[in-house]
Amino acid sequence: MARNNGPLIPDEDIASRSGSPASAPLDDSVDGRFLDLDSEEQSPFLRGQKRVPVRRGALPKKAASRIKIAAISLTVIAALGGTFAVAYHYAEKSWRFRMESSDQLEIAGIENVSRRQVMEVLGADIGRNVFFIPLDERKAQLEQIPWVETAAVARLLPNRLRVTITERTPMAFVQLGNRIALIDSHGVVMDLPANAAKRYSFPVIVGMGDPEPLSTRAARMKIYSQLVNELDADGTHQTQDLSEVDLSDPEDVKVTVSDPQGEVLVHLGSGGFAERFKLYKGHVQEWRQQVEKLASVDLRYERQVIVNPDSATDQPKSSPKAARASPLAKKR
Repeated sequence: MARNNGPLIPDEDIASRSGSPASAPLDDSVDGRFLDLDSEEQSPFLRGQKRVPVRRGALPKKAASRIKIAAISLTVIAALGGTFAVAYHYAEKSWRFRMESSDQLEIAGIENVSRRQVMEVLGADIGRNVFFIPLDERKAQLEQIPWVETAAVARLLPNRLRVTITERTPMAFVQLGNRIALIDSHGVVMDLPANAAKRYSFPVIVGMGDPEPLSTRAARMKIYSQLVNELDADGTHQTQDLSEVDLSDPEDVKVTVSDPQGEVLVHLGSGGFAERFKLYKGHVQEWRQQVEKLASVDLRYERQVIVNPDSATDQPKSSPKAARASPLAKKR
């Protein structure tokens, strides 16, 4: 290999040559071009570091999700609606949902209401599709029966009905003209069942009439309930001694008391029934000794007792004497 046999150049000469005009920096114009070119070379990297905008859809993501859910819901509802329509059409026409006889009618809770009375309301529905029987209307009709307090009518698929009756609770017998019936706390009058005399032991309420409105009878029965509650509050059942209760005058409740020595009409006024009745029971024998025949006693007054006030024959001679002789003529 040929060797370079030229003269050696010292390091100092190399250094001095590096300061020659050939190695001098470029002028401003050249420098400027160099910087521009350098900037152009770096600009792609600078642009790559900028945030790149993301193209969005026409709707926000949340709104699109809601629309999707709504579309699914509508589809499900439409499917269910179609299924229901098919099922309804089938139930409307199918013989399987037709109540063919009274044996498919269940009746519960009747004792004083007869099955015949219930069938008078529901008999027209025999042979009818159970879906077309108006349950609310039948309920209202059943509650027009005097003994029925509340009624419930329900479908038992495929082809049965269930009727549940809650009957009224009688509180007394009531005399209306020439007939005797039962009456409840609301003033509703019920016909006597076949075995009423054996099942019920009530006094007979007088002073009511058939033409009276229900509101009037209800007000009278409120007074009767107060009387019964007060007389029976101590558990002695003193109302068992009453054969009649006259409610014709709300300010003067009159009771007829029966015992082995006869009946006595007692005026109890409009309140304090228990106290006044206890007074009667404690002194009835004394009053019987003071008059020839004790027929009635008026206990409405605070400082005196009037014996036989309703007897035209005994009133003049017996009642004043009994009132003077009785310790009840003094302040009680």
